[in-house]
Amino acid sequence: MQRILTLTLSLALLVAFAPAQANGPRDPYKHFFNDSWGNFKEELAQAKQQGKQGILIFFEMDECPFCHYMKQNVLNQPEVQAYYRKHFLNFSVDIEGDVEITDFKGRQMKQKDFAFKEFRVRATPVIAFFDLNGKLVQRYTGKTNGVQEFMLLGKYVANGMYKKMPFIRYKREQRSAENDY
Repeated sequence: MQRILTLTLSLALLVAFAPAQANGPRDPYKHFFNDSWGNFKEELAQAKQQGKQGILIFFEMDECPFCHYMKQNVLNQPEVQAYYRKHFLNFSVDIEGDVEITDFKGRQMKQKDFAFKEFRVRATPVIAFFDLNGKLVQRYTGKTNGVQEFMLLGKYVANGMYKKMPFIRYKREQRSAENDY
């Protein structure tokens, strides 16, 4: 009888806490970043076919504390993952990597050459958004101030506001609008 009671209590606790864990932080490599074979020309075609607004590339390196901050505090949040997966294909590029990739124009090169020679990435993270033609439309260097700013950045690009104003102005206007309520 003791065993049945213990098992029932354990099962009840597991069921009670399962929803809380489902909404908690999740591995960004499974839930934020999309799988890729490293062919960004093909990824553009996929983004178009899936009705995305573009591609996000998160340029990072292993020893970068700001990259780790983003992955442990922002990119691991379910609301961030859902929004970005809905609007973009999201990929990670190691700026020190020797893995061969294909750029948006179909040229093969190492990740580190793609990062440095193509986009002058030196400091990390760099969050780069590309339109469906492979054109860089927004670049954000460094970590964001958290989930809210990262979400604003995604909305800024997804809604095409980058065509009308700099991100800093958009962010200021959005915060001002929130304070009006």
